Amino acid sequence: MTQIRYTRNLFLRGICVVYLFAFTSFYIQIPGLYGENGVLPARTQLENKGRSLASNLQTKPTLLWLAPYVGLDAEYMMDLLALMGMFLAFTGFISQKFCTVPILFGLWSLYYSLYQVGQTFMWYQWDILLLEAGALCILVAPLRYQVQSRRRPLPPSPSDSVSFWLVRWLLFRLMFASGVVKLTSGCPTWWGLTALSVHFESQCLPTPLAWYAHHLPEWFLKLCTAHASIMEVGLPILFFFPNRFVRYTGFFLQLFLQVCIILTGNYNFFNLLTMVLCVSLLDDEYFRAVPHKKNSSAGSNRRMYYASQFINVLVHFLVLYASVVLFNIRWTPNNTLDLNIAFTKQEFDWALSKALPAVIYVGLSSLTIHILKAVMLSVLEPQTTFAKLTTVLSTVFYSAAALFIFGISIVPFSTLHPVGNTTVIPAMREWHTRLDHLHLTNSYGLFRRMTGVGGRPEVIIVGSNNMEGPWKEYNFLYKPGNVNNTPPFVAPHQPRLDWQMWFAALGTYHQNPWLMSLTYRLLTGQKEVLNLLDTARNPFPGKPPKYIKANLYHYHYTPWSQRWTGGPWWTREEVREYFPIYSRDHAPLLDYLRNLKILPEKGAAAPPSKVNFVVRAVLDNLRLFETHVEASILLWSIFMAGCVIIATKSTSPPSRK
Repeated sequence: MTQIRYTRNLFLRGICVVYLFAFTSFYIQIPGLYGENGVLPARTQLENKGRSLASNLQTKPTLLWLAPYVGLDAEYMMDLLALMGMFLAFTGFISQKFCTVPILFGLWSLYYSLYQVGQTFMWYQWDILLLEAGALCILVAPLRYQVQSRRRPLPPSPSDSVSFWLVRWLLFRLMFASGVVKLTSGCPTWWGLTALSVHFESQCLPTPLAWYAHHLPEWFLKLCTAHASIMEVGLPILFFFPNRFVRYTGFFLQLFLQVCIILTGNYNFFNLLTMVLCVSLLDDEYFRAVPHKKNSSAGSNRRMYYASQFINVLVHFLVLYASVVLFNIRWTPNNTLDLNIAFTKQEFDWALSKALPAVIYVGLSSLTIHILKAVMLSVLEPQTTFAKLTTVLSTVFYSAAALFIFGISIVPFSTLHPVGNTTVIPAMREWHTRLDHLHLTNSYGLFRRMTGVGGRPEVIIVGSNNMEGPWKEYNFLYKPGNVNNTPPFVAPHQPRLDWQMWFAALGTYHQNPWLMSLTYRLLTGQKEVLNLLDTARNPFPGKPPKYIKANLYHYHYTPWSQRWTGGPWWTREEVREYFPIYSRDHAPLLDYLRNLKILPEKGAAAPPSKVNFVVRAVLDNLRLFETHVEASILLWSIFMAGCVIIATKSTSPPSRK
């Protein structure tokens, strides 16, 4: 049976790196987003109403309920949980010793606790993807760390391949669903292969390279759009191909796609998490540095190797040929490629109705084979009676858990097409409903419809001390505003306020009540919220404005010739007023925020509680240090510190006893 011990360890270390980025990025933004004076105070999600701790945990399972017991309020408790998550993730990153079940369970619990009060600023697919991947890590990770000797290496656990298979199934669901929803949405840009002609300009936080990608030839962008569809819809089924070289090729192809996305867009830790999930396509044979010793079977092994490589080339040649046919790719007299989708929406719907049940059965068959191999290995492995009994019971337990998770994962996966409902067992649907709040399995699908076809919408908030003006513009740290600002590289940090401003521009302010809270915090000059914006270019550094309003603009990249001569990155035109003028003492605004419990009721007093001055002082000092470092620099500095520790450990001479 193929060993995955090293591959599994690499995956767990990678997950710890993603957790490290996620917790650190979140910690930076807690005061401005969730503090007492933040946009959406966390306390609004923690109404005690005299209930017991057990009752509160059952209603909203989060460790923040423990805040009064340790003498902290909700904001300080969020700081503490985020710092604990950063510490545990850092230890797992620098040492395999800490990639164990207790540590991974702690990381999942901490992130889930923060997610429970995160509200709209944490309702992203990558947050629930991290929760699902983190939950799988609890099954994948060893219960405790065991020292491995070169003379006596640890035997592989039969259940490793079963639990690790679930990671591959998650990767498949993520990629396949992300590709399918683009076509089932009926979006004309995806069906016309013009999506990337819009995407690089309209995505949330583009990088500088996105400007150059936007100006690539139209035929090349259409080819890249077709390539994305092939990578997400056609290739993921090969994740379960029995030939390991086919999976290895799939690993590099998916890695290439994620690197391209990272270079042209700031999608926080999402692409890094996807790349870590791609490790499930590898096994220990890929990392084997020592060649097989020459023996009588060397010739047979060589023939097997070449046969496997031939199958790999043949499979991907067939994929390439099918792509040429399905996308009608042809060479034109102008020495360019021309292509268009050669199938109709009805034909795709029919194919999906047949493919969806088929891929579910392929997944079930693949899992069943892994389980049978694991059970046979646990029974046939030479061990003492007690050790064999323990191994068999462990394999049975992990196999049952894998079958259960696979069963409930089909529920959200089957929503890709109505015919998928016929493949769901009613009992699994009921269990999924019961456990849905834990986000053990989720539905995915990014960029269903391409926005910003007529221009990238942006909400620009302006303030003034006079209703007639002049109106001065608030600048955000990362999102487009000033047309001369260079798009930044900010990943893996996620500026959640900037992201929500992008979503707000796609709707109205009535659909985004948090905007009214942001407006009030700017009118009152709350430092915590202003720190989420560009304080170096604060138009009202001394005193907040008397009035604030917002306008909707459409942004476009400047033409190649204009930018090449040193012009701005963007052009923009005002479309309409986004929300009307508000003042600090605007009665309807104050009543609205009180109804949302963002502002306390008049005369309401804070509930008395003990205060842990020591812990608060430590947290305040750490917060003071954090405010002096730019977010993305802080994230990469912590990561590089971990890399230095790992390098130092690997080069240090062994101690003599």
